[in-house]
Amino acid sequence: MATWLITIGILSAVILVDLTIAIVRRNVETTIAEAAIWTAIYVSAALIFGFFMPNWTSDPLAQKEFFAGWLTEYALSVDNIFVFVIILTRLKVESTRQQLVLLLGIIIALILRGLFITAGTVIIERFVAAFFIFGAFLIFTAYRLLAEDSRAESEWKEDKYITWMRRRGANTFTIALLSLGVTDLVFALDSIPAIFGITRDPYIVICANIFALMGLRQLYFLLQGLLTRLVYLSKGLSFILAFIGVKMLIEAFHGVGVHRIFGIKLPHVAIEFSLGVIVASLAITTVASLTATRKDGTAIV
Repeated sequence: MATWLITIGILSAVILVDLTIAIVRRNVETTIAEAAIWTAIYVSAALIFGFFMPNWTSDPLAQKEFFAGWLTEYALSVDNIFVFVIILTRLKVESTRQQLVLLLGIIIALILRGLFITAGTVIIERFVAAFFIFGAFLIFTAYRLLAEDSRAESEWKEDKYITWMRRRGANTFTIALLSLGVTDLVFALDSIPAIFGITRDPYIVICANIFALMGLRQLYFLLQGLLTRLVYLSKGLSFILAFIGVKMLIEAFHGVGVHRIFGIKLPHVAIEFSLGVIVASLAITTVASLTATRKDGTAIV
């Protein structure tokens, strides 16, 4: 309990500091250099947290589970940014106000994800078969992500809810804030089951999500001009989600006492293997994307 309180207290303090900075500098446009520095700080904080995790946990797999979970959530958060860019651009939110609406939207998402994680933990503890549902959902999500280009800006249009809010007199800031919160909640439907496929420890799940979302505001400004180069990101994320989905189905079968299917023994997927697959998928996706865009002339010079 003490570990929980100390960790949540420190992370909450960091979020409050970030919120204060965003409010004080709400009329100042965030530069790429500033975004790069803050992104490096948050990534370093996650790495340091994971490195020292064995000092306050007795679980030998906790450190690897945290890194695998954080990398997965961080990668999925980058995919969120594609949608964030489209929403804020099409709603014509001033660049000087984007950082505040981003941070408030992320805080709303953190609260909502906390509720999702709590519900997911209760469900998994009581119903092992829930892994069948989560695993199948992730595989379906992977297929959907692979089959459609959800980030095609040309296909974006205001939905009925946004139109309704405009007619009721809601200003652009309010609409953007609610849109980001709802969008991240939708993404949580994918990311929360994904991390439960890596670890069932709610402490690790919550920490991985917080660290992935804390630097999302700065990452938005850092990657805003480079997103067009990550052309294969959706394919890499699709593979990761499909892999975790299959892993969850295998664990679900083991959980109900089924260890062989059609005479084939179901393997136990080690966390080290999962971490390797996630890192390799992200590395290959990034290198392939940058190489492809450089060849066709779309690289940013």
